[in-house]
Amino acid sequence: MSALTSLPRIDLRSDTVTRPTPGMREAMAQAAVGDDVFGEDPSVNALQEKLANMLGFEAALFMTTGTQSNFCGLLAHCQRGDEYIVGQMAHCYRWEGGGAAVFGSVQPQPLTQQANGSLDLAEIEAAIKPDDAHFAKTKLIALENTWGGKVLPQSYLDEFSAFALQKGLGRHLDGARLFNAAVAQANASGTSPYDEAKRIAQCFDSVSVCFSKGLGTPMGSALCGSKELIAKAHRLRKMAGGGWRQAGFMAAAATYALDHHVLRMAEDHQLMQHLAQGLSGIPGLQFESPETNILFIDLVGESKDKGPALQKYLKQAGIDITGFYRLRLVTHLDVDRAAIDRTIATVRQFFNA
Repeated sequence: MSALTSLPRIDLRSDTVTRPTPGMREAMAQAAVGDDVFGEDPSVNALQEKLANMLGFEAALFMTTGTQSNFCGLLAHCQRGDEYIVGQMAHCYRWEGGGAAVFGSVQPQPLTQQANGSLDLAEIEAAIKPDDAHFAKTKLIALENTWGGKVLPQSYLDEFSAFALQKGLGRHLDGARLFNAAVAQANASGTSPYDEAKRIAQCFDSVSVCFSKGLGTPMGSALCGSKELIAKAHRLRKMAGGGWRQAGFMAAAATYALDHHVLRMAEDHQLMQHLAQGLSGIPGLQFESPETNILFIDLVGESKDKGPALQKYLKQAGIDITGFYRLRLVTHLDVDRAAIDRTIATVRQFFNA
């Protein structure tokens, strides 16, 4: 194994580990900047206008993180004592510190998600509280797309959107990997990823988009919505300590990513398919065919307890993944075909498959 450690490290832990490309670094270096708290950073203003127009919204607000973007979005929809319905395993409920409840006094009502990440509409309807002083007021439904790398079907989103409107509920999308969903959807339908991103987004009143995952920027997310909602979110961002100064350097990276890194996501999806095919047939590894750039692997049977040993073996070979008994591997712009081939060969060597 020592001979392998001299090879470049392969980081499959997340698509957040990407580094700016040379073109992105150049765009950042050349960015025009100003003080965004005064609304005077031209690169931030241009990014917000660009993304809002791209997804069909009136306005957008550049944020430091996806957690902050979801937090401000949820609280822009809901007041103290209100409630939002959300998936039990949704990121904005389970992995964002409970911010809406802790800081906003907004109650989450988690529901068990379906296998594809959707929420059953009948279960949503049953969870909507009556207008009674005993209950928090149900105001919002939050979905996530992609969820664990899975794409919510457009037919479901259309049905969900009509349902929420009929019930008078707000609709928020945690679209941290919205463009992964759009690229996969476009590949299946032969359309443009930008058109599909807008098609998905228009099923919601607010959408949070992350730039630091598959799009490959150093940091940043944005919340899109109506001018009224974004004005509320702007005040919330200030209270959360999220005022920017010369944020144009980061905004330039995000703009570059929107122009140059959306279409290339198809390469990440193809590499993930190649990885899954290469690992198929290994006894003890169980997984579904990946839809985008994320693969979850369950260790079963005699391999059930081999997760820690496999992760250690891979690390010694210069390959980083996450998980022990359920493994997660993610492809991104810093991973190429050679890296995936090396990963396949190393896993097979571990299992002698």
